[in-house]
Amino acid sequence: MVERQDAEYTVTEQCELLGISRSGVYYVPTVSERKIEIMNYMDEIYTDAPTSGQRKIQTELEKTYGIKAGRDLIRTLMRKMGLRAIHPGPRTTVPNATHRKYPYLLRGVKVTHVNQEWSTDITYIRLKHGFVYLTAIIDWYSRRILAWRLSNSLSSDFCVDVLLEAVGKYGWPEVFNTDQGSQYTSEKFTKCFEDEGCTAKLSMDGKGRSLDNVYIERFWRTLKYEDIYLKGYMDMKECFKGIKAFIDRYNDRRRHSSLVLPVFLDKNPVIF
Repeated sequence: MVERQDAEYTVTEQCELLGISRSGVYYVPTVSERKIEIMNYMDEIYTDAPTSGQRKIQTELEKTYGIKAGRDLIRTLMRKMGLRAIHPGPRTTVPNATHRKYPYLLRGVKVTHVNQEWSTDITYIRLKHGFVYLTAIIDWYSRRILAWRLSNSLSSDFCVDVLLEAVGKYGWPEVFNTDQGSQYTSEKFTKCFEDEGCTAKLSMDGKGRSLDNVYIERFWRTLKYEDIYLKGYMDMKECFKGIKAFIDRYNDRRRHSSLVLPVFLDKNPVIF
């Protein structure tokens, strides 16, 4: 997907054009085909029932797919996929106890306009012979996907990249909501909200609150059922093209779903 010997564009420039993480170019996941198969089934189980933890996944693997997998293996693969089994459901990031946590600012808030509240998350995307991670930012009012990135690793880099891309297109929101995963509590990510010029407040989900990021979770479900599971992408390049086409169509549907739906255009919302 990225040509390291390209004479016209640097690796960084190619990554920016393709919307993928720079760190992901140099990292290749080393997971056996058998484990990838199990992870793909686990992804289906979780997508269908987001409250599934280790026990539920273990039971469903055997009941639905005839796969007997030990508790330790399931937990290891959940960590690899970025799933954390907490009540009422798993999350796609894992917290770091040494990082600063921010308060949840959206409790009881009525969303009335674009750029009021944004949220972000990470999800596992299966390929024919591997997997990648997808992060995206959604506007709570318009429900449009503002920016997204693919990566081979769960580093904080692609979370920062997608944030800066969205801000570059639409300016800062009033509140930016994440979960308490280590990617979002990292100094590299939180520093973006401390820099001069940032007008957004950083909000973090309450511990164990799967509904705090409900809009992005719904988008993951739609993406996987309507595209990922049906297409079976071979590699990251094919996956990128497919997801881009899907998000373009998804945003277009959001744009035309209401005659008064606000749409982002050159950092200013307009009414259609």
